[in-house]
Amino acid sequence: MRRSAVSIPTNIAEGFRRYHNKEYKQFLYIALGSCAGLETQIIIANELDYINETIKIEIIEKIKYIFE
Repeated sequence: MRRSAVSIPTNIAEGFRRYHNKEYKQFLYIALGSCAGLETQIIIANELDYINETIKIEIIEKIKYIFE
């Protein structure tokens, strides 16, 4: 989960420093993929009772806010 969470802003920042918009978009798509991975891991953590439903909902709402 940490790797996915760190990957999101890292890819956004790396893409921002690219010279072409096409490259920047590619890094945004990679960050979006990391968001999907993190969301999946949060759902699994909830199903395994590592986190409760309230925490799961709060985190998923924050993830969705990033790319809306």
